[in-house]
Amino acid sequence: MKEIFSTTRPSLFVIAGPCVIESLELCLTVAGRMKNVCAELGLQYIFKASFDKANRSSVSSYRGPGLAEGLKVLERVKSEIGVPVLTDVHEPSQAAAAAQVVDVLQVPAFLARQTDLLVACGATGRAVNIKKGQFMSPQEMANAVAKVRSTGNTSIMLTERGTFFGYNRLVNDFTAIAVMKSLGCPVVFDVTHSTQQPGALGTSSGGNPQFAPLLARAAVAAGADGLFIETHPHPPSALSDAASMIALDEMATLLRQAKQLADLRKSWESPAS
Repeated sequence: MKEIFSTTRPSLFVIAGPCVIESLELCLTVAGRMKNVCAELGLQYIFKASFDKANRSSVSSYRGPGLAEGLKVLERVKSEIGVPVLTDVHEPSQAAAAAQVVDVLQVPAFLARQTDLLVACGATGRAVNIKKGQFMSPQEMANAVAKVRSTGNTSIMLTERGTFFGYNRLVNDFTAIAVMKSLGCPVVFDVTHSTQQPGALGTSSGGNPQFAPLLARAAVAAGADGLFIETHPHPPSALSDAASMIALDEMATLLRQAKQLADLRKSWESPAS
């Protein structure tokens, strides 16, 4: 993951995959397709999928295969497709085990203030992606960063994923990207969760994925270093976050537009010759 934290990194990196591990076949399919799309566009790619989704709306919702089986799948993706992998951890005890396989440990948004979890992730030495809580200001993320840095780990990314705006509604403040970049970390924009309507369907969340391309373009123009996108070959059949997923076939067009904006932004940011 050194490329992400290098000043010479590509103009944009992409974290993408299904919300949760449904099967090895699904993960290999998505990772393989996304690797090819990103390679064609010159984008760095990180596969993501969760072995457990502990914050589902309903107790009966599918959560994933669990830590042991999930890590076996992620290890296969990493070795067979040849891409770095990312997964969520929800408890401090999961961090060390997950770090034996994955390249990036992700702290979910609802857990962005959990000191023990942040410190445990930092202590592994792996890169840590902290999602900004929907209830937190971007300035407050300085405290989360400090907790991870207290372990000596400086490989930290921050992800903007929307802010609560009344019930079942998220909005995005794109100045948050600049605020969090001032903390000295690459900033990722979570495209699909930003279209989510938390809990809107009663036992699951709703979403407006038709707005995902618009939000992705806006975030890249505003300075996002990376995009986080949940994608699936057939979103309606996805076992988690089906209402906000992007179809795998639509990813190439979305990322092509984002890459064009990232390249244009890079020309704005480059010193005049």
